[in-house]
Amino acid sequence: MKGVVLAGGLGSRLYPLTKVTNKHLLPVYNEPMIYYPIRILVNAGIEEILIVTGGNNAGDFLRLLENGKEFGLKHINYTYQQGEGGIAAALSLAEHFADRDKIVVVLGDNIIETNIREAADEFRKQKEGARILLKEVTDPQRFGVPVFEGETIIRVEEKPAKPASNYAVIGIYMYDYRVFEFIRSLQPSERGELEITDVNNFYIREGKMQWDILNGWWSDAGTFESLQSAGNMVAKTGANKI
Repeated sequence: MKGVVLAGGLGSRLYPLTKVTNKHLLPVYNEPMIYYPIRILVNAGIEEILIVTGGNNAGDFLRLLENGKEFGLKHINYTYQQGEGGIAAALSLAEHFADRDKIVVVLGDNIIETNIREAADEFRKQKEGARILLKEVTDPQRFGVPVFEGETIIRVEEKPAKPASNYAVIGIYMYDYRVFEFIRSLQPSERGELEITDVNNFYIREGKMQWDILNGWWSDAGTFESLQSAGNMVAKTGANKI
């Protein structure tokens, strides 16, 4: 099983900080943001990792991370996303790297207190399909929100005005090789992007989506408020606990 960190985009919600650097290179307490999603994957037992980045600062990732020795890795793979196009568009660049293997995808601004080892191990045993992680939040309208029938997710709604539950689909996704087939069939949303929620709904409609609840706190660190909150939580309790 392989890992993909999506660390492209313009980070416009964090201007003017991101006028001079990639969002994922900003500090979260005492480390660059990109360290946290890499550790999520390493703590899940994943050693083959691809960083998808873009913009004018892509070379800074190579200078910072090198081949991943600091994380116990022998090698890190890199690929470049030209422009923007949504999470699913960025993920599509990982098809050659995935080579029909299962993948775990982490958005580069996602920071968690604990780890995803148990969910990753369950996905390793899962014959096919996908797996997502949920977290109860106070502002689900900011995220993709699962709609339940009993214990089954029947769809995910993207940033709904009236959320059907208090859970958010966090930015950690587990997919089999068919994810790239689904992405090729997508049409851009009203935002002009290929939405990862549409990918998740493909798996849900086929009855091949599993889910887990994430333990500990989670932050997406994509706004000034969540970036500050994430830094405060890391300072107080630590992150990526094994």
